[in-house]
Amino acid sequence: MSRNPEGAFQDRVRKDILEMFPGAIVTKLDGTQGIPDLLILYKDRWATLECKKDSKAHHQPNQDYYVEKMNGMSFSRFIFPENKKEVLNELRQSFES
Repeated sequence: MSRNPEGAFQDRVRKDILEMFPGAIVTKLDGTQGIPDLLILYKDRWATLECKKDSKAHHQPNQDYYVEKMNGMSFSRFIFPENKKEVLNELRQSFES
């Protein structure tokens, strides 16, 4: 498990998603600067999440662009402890629609 706060939070989010969506694939994306941290594949749906240690955490260049662009394609959000429940509920709604 990751030792930094953001990495530990990301690990928790991955586990929560796998519990919510049995059979889902959750993988870390780390190739292109600004691309969200996690790709979630579930049935015929996909989503990305950019994990932050808290709501005030710095956004790297291009993160807002990619989250917005991917949200227009499917579902993408910044997720942090303060909005985790809300974002996971929105993800569930997106995958069930």
